[in-house]
Amino acid sequence: MNATISLYNVSYQKIVEIDWKHAVILMINGKVSSCTEDEYVDIKTGSGIFKLPLHLVFKKYVHIPYRDVSPSRKNIFKRDNYTCQYCEINLDTETATVDHVLPRCRGGKHEWNNVVTCCLKCNRKKGDKTPNEANMPLKKTPKPLRFGCF
Repeated sequence: MNATISLYNVSYQKIVEIDWKHAVILMINGKVSSCTEDEYVDIKTGSGIFKLPLHLVFKKYVHIPYRDVSPSRKNIFKRDNYTCQYCEINLDTETATVDHVLPRCRGGKHEWNNVVTCCLKCNRKKGDKTPNEANMPLKKTPKPLRFGCF
């Protein structure tokens, strides 16, 4: 079973998605309650079927400190939904590469506004050029990713 459960703060601000096992533990410990009455996932147990809500809310406020997320390969791929930002083909972790919009050899830095997910073919074609010089426009402008945006 691969059910993901949405977890909300008391203010109904979405915090994160968790797996169903973690959600069951939170419910048993009495830390969360159901947000909705009509969206459930059925979990088969030895004594029957347990209906686990797809949306849970904490009973007490949970303080989430603000922090920036680093532009790691994994986070860049998640932000760009594993899609090449030049030719828009779907990729996986093995075929995806990270491209610097302004190449590092020209002073480009490894930061959110300068890195995108790219397929190997487009990365080789672009080389050490800018997207304009390579005649390869970006499909989406890269933006910073903040904690909790996944």
